[in-house]
Amino acid sequence: MIFESHAHYEDEKFDTDRIELLSSMLGKNIGRIINVGSTMETSRKSVELADAYELVYAAIGVHPSEIDCLNEDEFEWLREHASDSKVVSIGEIGLDYYWDKEPEVQKRQRYWFERQLELAKEVNLPVIIHSRDAAEDTMKLMKSAHSSDIKGVIHCYSYSKEQAIEYVKMGYYIGVGGVITFKNGRKLRETVEAIPLDRILLETDCPYMAPEPFRGQRNDSTLIPYMVDKIAEIKGLSTEEVEEATWNNATTLFDKVK
Repeated sequence: MIFESHAHYEDEKFDTDRIELLSSMLGKNIGRIINVGSTMETSRKSVELADAYELVYAAIGVHPSEIDCLNEDEFEWLREHASDSKVVSIGEIGLDYYWDKEPEVQKRQRYWFERQLELAKEVNLPVIIHSRDAAEDTMKLMKSAHSSDIKGVIHCYSYSKEQAIEYVKMGYYIGVGGVITFKNGRKLRETVEAIPLDRILLETDCPYMAPEPFRGQRNDSTLIPYMVDKIAEIKGLSTEEVEEATWNNATTLFDKVK
């Protein structure tokens, strides 16, 4: 079975067939799905989806580009719901300097990133990390998180293989999605070649980032086998070995998943 570690099924792109799609997953070899919040609204919806579907679990947290929705009252909601039986991670949280270039905005991102890392430590949950154009600051904060025994995954990994190796040395996992199949995905393929299989998680980030030959179309968890095939090719393994290893990786990290 395949463990989908990062999806956004609350997205409006699934409004027409969400029930049918999620109800069909077990029959398509998708055994577990983590639906990941990126705002307070989508965190709430992720909890609702986890309550509605046995195979779905929730991550709750606020994406760095969405921190305007955060305040102390909303942060308290995150703290309260982190203990829900089907909430298995704090995420997606992190830094994104791609759009936000102003120093004051980046400072606020770092503030709420650190607050959510502290929450993860407090409630003993792993983190799902979003990082874009913020390699240095993310590494610095994750080294601090590592010293606090905070576990997690670097989602949609896009940096160098050398940095990936550093994350792996600290015990973090690397999230691998559809980019690994792209013609311009060489850097991610090199990363997958360089790191051990026991540090890789499968993810889609759906409805975005569909693999080839579906690039540009709506993505969903049933397309993960295209990523599995590419990882198996790079590693010289069978697809069954990749599925089993990544399943074990995900259930080790997200240890509240049954």
